[in-house]
Amino acid sequence: MSRAANSSGKVQVRVRPYLFEAAAAGGKRRLGVRRARDVRHLAEQLRGERMIPLRSWALPSFGGTPEVGRISLKDEAELHTQLSQLLSRGVPLVEALEVCESAVSSSMRSRVTRMREAVAAGSSFADAMNAAGGFDQVTTAVYRAAERTGDMAGAAKQLSTTVRRTLQVRGKAITLLMYPVIVLSIAVLVSVGMITGVVPQIVDSLRGQVTSLPWFTELIYSVGMALRSNALLCLTIVGLAMVGMVVFRARVAAAVGRLMRTLPLMRDVVLAQESARFFTVMSAMTRTGVVLSDALGVAEAAIGHPKLRAELTRLRTRLIEGGVLRVLIDEVATLPLATRRLLIAAERSGDLQQAFDTLAADMADEVETRSSRLLAVLEPMLIFLMFIMIGSLVLSIMIPLLTITSRVQGF
Repeated sequence: MSRAANSSGKVQVRVRPYLFEAAAAGGKRRLGVRRARDVRHLAEQLRGERMIPLRSWALPSFGGTPEVGRISLKDEAELHTQLSQLLSRGVPLVEALEVCESAVSSSMRSRVTRMREAVAAGSSFADAMNAAGGFDQVTTAVYRAAERTGDMAGAAKQLSTTVRRTLQVRGKAITLLMYPVIVLSIAVLVSVGMITGVVPQIVDSLRGQVTSLPWFTELIYSVGMALRSNALLCLTIVGLAMVGMVVFRARVAAAVGRLMRTLPLMRDVVLAQESARFFTVMSAMTRTGVVLSDALGVAEAAIGHPKLRAELTRLRTRLIEGGVLRVLIDEVATLPLATRRLLIAAERSGDLQQAFDTLAADMADEVETRSSRLLAVLEPMLIFLMFIMIGSLVLSIMIPLLTITSRVQGF
């Protein structure tokens, strides 16, 4: 079993992909790929999906061996929702987990089974989640605190709300990234098709009718012929670039994140997303009775914004050293002034948990508003960019045609 220690010193199990052959219901053979810690873990997953493992082959892991596969947010939301509903009605935890096995996807089912078996054997629910893997530190910390207070149903309900908010924010982020990528990809494909097929064909037919072509048309023609002559080389470069992006996806994602935090309108959306994530985590942690300094330690790890994380780390450190919270909150300059004033007022009234919950909802709405505003700005910008890309190719054809037309009219 492969293990690695993270920056906090915690040992994390790592996985690798396996190609497997298994016997499914009815005796049918099935081939597939699964990520597992080892062959035994792979066999447990397949048996959880009612398949009998026959053979397996370890596949190479590109770009480093990742941590235990993080469960999907949809599965996590479904798990928390089911636990909240069942536990609030007095259903024992082991029986509730048995019901959850049928509610989650097949890839998640084996983990829930291991959690149920561990709880039935006497382990705490938080320890069972750690052993199963795939859950973040926030989730296990909230359930560990809930086991001490006896409010497992309330913790599950709060986590369900937290995960669904995260899904909403992530959906907006994906939309903001995918929309320009799809539009620009279409524009590039159309431009390449025109520059390699349409423009050379028309220019060749015009050469016999005009003595000289405009320099712009000659330039477009030369680029198109160069692409046609070196099509295999160009495809190879594009393929290598795509493979490189997959292999070094972590670095690519980090570079994209840095770019998004610097662009004028995008950085406001990113800050709203990070703030929504922070307040959502703080709401879930404080609701279950976690000490504020411990909650800040968990929450700051969920933040990807460097400046906000640094300010929150400084706040937590100085709070532990005996600093006054209301003064420290005012020093987190990355957060809007209104947000800081609300937190200071809540700290004075002793209702920080409600303030965190309110701010989490408000920031989720802020992400919605800022994302819609950004999309409204992106649409005309992308249309203008497409006009520049495709319109320049059209002009390279139209200019010679207009020249020929004027000469014909002159005779």
